[in-house]
Amino acid sequence: MFESAELGHKIDKATYDEEVPKLREALLDAQFDLAENAKFPVIILVGGVDGAGRGETVNLLNEWMDARFIQTHGMGEPSDEEMERPMMWRFWRALPPKGKIGVFLGSWYTWPILNRVMGLTKLADLDQSLERANALEKMLTDEGALIIKFWLHLSKDMQQKRLKVLESDPKTRWRVTKRDWDHYKRYDKFMAVNESVIRHTSTAEAPWIIIEGADPRYRSLTIGKVIHEAIRKRLTEAGKKKEAVARTAPLLPSIDKLNVLEVLDLTQKLDKKKFDTELAKYQGKLAMLTRDPRFRKITVLAVFEGNDAAGKGGSIRRITSAVDARQYQVVPIAAPTEEERAQPYLWRFWRHVPRRGRITIFDRSWYGRVLVERVEKFCSEFDWMRAYPEINDFEAQLDRNQTVIVKFWLAISKEEQLRRFKAREKIGFKRFKITDEDWRNRDKWDAYEQAIGDMVDRTSTKAAPWTLVEANDKNFARIKILKTLCQRIEAAMKKLE
Repeated sequence: MFESAELGHKIDKATYDEEVPKLREALLDAQFDLAENAKFPVIILVGGVDGAGRGETVNLLNEWMDARFIQTHGMGEPSDEEMERPMMWRFWRALPPKGKIGVFLGSWYTWPILNRVMGLTKLADLDQSLERANALEKMLTDEGALIIKFWLHLSKDMQQKRLKVLESDPKTRWRVTKRDWDHYKRYDKFMAVNESVIRHTSTAEAPWIIIEGADPRYRSLTIGKVIHEAIRKRLTEAGKKKEAVARTAPLLPSIDKLNVLEVLDLTQKLDKKKFDTELAKYQGKLAMLTRDPRFRKITVLAVFEGNDAAGKGGSIRRITSAVDARQYQVVPIAAPTEEERAQPYLWRFWRHVPRRGRITIFDRSWYGRVLVERVEKFCSEFDWMRAYPEINDFEAQLDRNQTVIVKFWLAISKEEQLRRFKAREKIGFKRFKITDEDWRNRDKWDAYEQAIGDMVDRTSTKAAPWTLVEANDKNFARIKILKTLCQRIEAAMKKLE
């Protein structure tokens, strides 16, 4: 795999001096066309052997290209803030928007490789990390991103020579550390792990490009030309791109016409006296749970979805009134902003993932893609079909990071919804809650029911099950939600004992 990167590639100074000005001009032109087109982002990963020129490469790209349209991220040791969230959070936060280039010195491969070489993880752990990396890159490329992955290689002898040269020069001595020599001693182990990583993650969507790092002129020209050609090719393709089609069998109603919502008993009620007693009980319990020292070791994500006028807002208020305001955040999800449309679909949800000891409540969520966007045809069938596994992977990553994911679907009958709509129109301070869009959605009730059934079937997992809430009676719904939330938090904290 690395043989072609040990052939002694070299570029003489005269050729380099002649080629660089033309390459820089071409890169800038491509960069400006990318920014003007603003149809896709470019993500560049720079990895490889210590001493192979990763830092010099990143510095050169910033020198050759316009700083306004390129963002560089040196992904070293994660900060305390990053350690309290899933590993991928720090990378999602740094993704470039459409029209810009993001350069990553250190990536989602760095720590899985280091941990395996140092014996901190098992081979199965590495394999799982690589599966997650492939899933991430597949999702990003499906969203339109251009991913360019460079692996800069040096032979063992050349790495030793390179480190000694840097160490002998007072101006570069600081760049060689004890860690570099420790890694050199493990060169063979690194190569075995690196080869496995490259073999399993060099995909059609995001292949690895292995480049010999011994000669800086060869390395620089090769990388610059690859980036230029890749951007130019994608810009050309962007103008011709046809709509993607789903690669899986279509989702059809069940042959017996039974939908998961039809088994709910919407007649369940709770009288006012019982409600007041239960409300005090479970709000008090929630307050105590969030003050428990063990709560600081977990994160809670509460997701509220449901029919229009099903009572999501009122249920959320019964939760927040029991919790210290410093411990929670409510995130209302509406149509994406321009900033959010310039990023992959899940980006605007990743950015709100809280640290441990916090609760984030989503009023509507990432499930909009398989509900409103599906029914209203705001996205293609290919996009909402691939959203199911992407959402499951997102929630699985949260679960691995001690996140309690509590998902509520608030269901009401079509008749109860009509009654609430008419009541809202008559009450001055509630008129803002009813819009023309709400009335239009009623006309697509059957289509939404099928989408809801498919959503529950495909995304109710052990890590993040759906709780279906019978919400015709608001009192009954609010107590069921509070009780479920308390049970899930309490179960998660007991696992820590």
